[in-house]
Amino acid sequence: MKKNEVQVGGVYTAKVSDKIVEVRIDGENRHGGWNATNLATGKKIHIKSPARLRGAAEAPQPAGRRSKAAQTAATTELPATEVSQEAMPDAEPQRGKAKRATAAEPKRMSGLDAAAKVLEESGKPMNAKEMIDAVEAKGYWKSPGGKTPHATLYSAIIREIKAKGSEARFRKADRGKFAHA
Repeated sequence: MKKNEVQVGGVYTAKVSDKIVEVRIDGENRHGGWNATNLATGKKIHIKSPARLRGAAEAPQPAGRRSKAAQTAATTELPATEVSQEAMPDAEPQRGKAKRATAAEPKRMSGLDAAAKVLEESGKPMNAKEMIDAVEAKGYWKSPGGKTPHATLYSAIIREIKAKGSEARFRKADRGKFAHA
């Protein structure tokens, strides 16, 4: 739109916060642009340029808050050929990205779970480097390429002991060594 096409008191569609809404122009702003009211929310806004206005609205709506359901019910009519979701309870609407099928591949074991399994099988206390070597040798887990997987495992074990206390799968056996709890 152009500046000379905007009239005070007129209702226009405008882009406000990345949404196209109807606004009523209340007056000119002393800093330029117009003071307006968002008819969907009833909030006062500042229209800085006529580029934000998309054109004149069809029919003005009363100011004030209305629920989203009331707005969509009043403005949206479904064709007779469409079937409502209540009629088909097991049909789900398609939203977002499609999910991968997880049934085909089993969930991978984490490094911490693999270390707990190795400690349980061995029955003797081990340090973090020994656990990583045993886990990789048995094929339970492989480091995704980090340079210090033993340091990561050590800190994860310490975090679990601190967070879970007596419920943790690990216990400190000696300096730098852990045993299965």
